[in-house]
Amino acid sequence: MTPDTPRAVFDCNIFLQALIAEEGPAAACIELVDAGRVTLILSPETLAEAVDVLNRPHLRRKFHTLTEQRVREFLDRAQAVAVMVADVPRLVNLERDPKDEPYINLALKAGAQYLVTWDKDLLCLMEDQPDTIDFKSRFPHFRILTPVAFLREFAPEGGQ
Repeated sequence: MTPDTPRAVFDCNIFLQALIAEEGPAAACIELVDAGRVTLILSPETLAEAVDVLNRPHLRRKFHTLTEQRVREFLDRAQAVAVMVADVPRLVNLERDPKDEPYINLALKAGAQYLVTWDKDLLCLMEDQPDTIDFKSRFPHFRILTPVAFLREFAPEGGQ
């Protein structure tokens, strides 16, 4: 990881999907972090939500690969490689879904280029709509992408 390494915030569902589908796009996003091609950004608040989600009993029952040991190892590894940003100010107010604010505010505070998510309330901020013009003009170098689109950003030119 170098100072020029792109910075990314992953929402907690990316972590969940990476643990339950090791061959899926979310897991491939985590592999970019492990390979040093992307710097993962966390805050105490986003980490706490990941811990909560990954330890929910109903998810543990549904996904048998979501074991206590795998979750602990995954979270330990994430914390070891991530840049932790504390005291994240509220830079953006998301009236449609306030629970998404910690992710977008963390990304903006940390100077991340990417927020990776499947969340439609976040992804819609990248659409060309009247209510997103201000956001896009305020943060022109910031992108909110699905894991699949994020992986395309890092694919070799001409490759898939």
